[in-house]
Amino acid sequence: MTTQIITIDGPSGSGKGTLAAKLAKHYQFHLLDSGALYRLLGLSLFKTDLLERLDEHDVLQQSVKIATNLDIRFISHKDATQVLLDGEDVTQIIRTEQVGEYASKVAAVPELRAALVDRQHAFAEEPGLVADGRDMATSIFPNAKVKIYLTASAESRASRRVKQLQGMGLDAKISDILANIQARDKRDMERTVAPLKPAEDAYIIDSSELSIEEVFGLMINYADQQLAK
Repeated sequence: MTTQIITIDGPSGSGKGTLAAKLAKHYQFHLLDSGALYRLLGLSLFKTDLLERLDEHDVLQQSVKIATNLDIRFISHKDATQVLLDGEDVTQIIRTEQVGEYASKVAAVPELRAALVDRQHAFAEEPGLVADGRDMATSIFPNAKVKIYLTASAESRASRRVKQLQGMGLDAKISDILANIQARDKRDMERTVAPLKPAEDAYIIDSSELSIEEVFGLMINYADQQLAK
């Protein structure tokens, strides 16, 4: 029996993470936050002073080895997921805009993307998987039964991101956040390998003017129909 997979792709700040977690809980599926993998790798390469030297052959080969052997742990708690990198709690730092920039740089390198593919495929286990990312439907799980593309205007995403960061006790300026989002969108959409775009058979939802619960309702209705086929 083929594992049932729900993919949620879309740009940064569209609400993918929150909604993917809600869907996984609703269906009692496993959850893959692929963005966290890229953020963790980006942070690791930054800490080892390799991130800005990926155009050097030896550095790239070393970075691929790091990607393959990342010491990552996801620990589920009642209301959140704790993320450990090399035993260090990095739950909050990987959600900062700076680490998001690191992740975007990593995602643009084909060799590093390839190194993370097998790790992502391993999440597809019974009873099912909700996979959240940029290329889940177009590249990683092209045969997924449910493909959702969640988008929103850059302005609304920046506003949400500021509130999220402030809720974590972090300083955030909307002008800086908006500029980062626009730059990241451009890089993600124009990269040569697995660019950010909806799958041809994806259900597209624009969440700019919708609440989380409204979007969740749309997703559940669509997913129920597709999973029943």
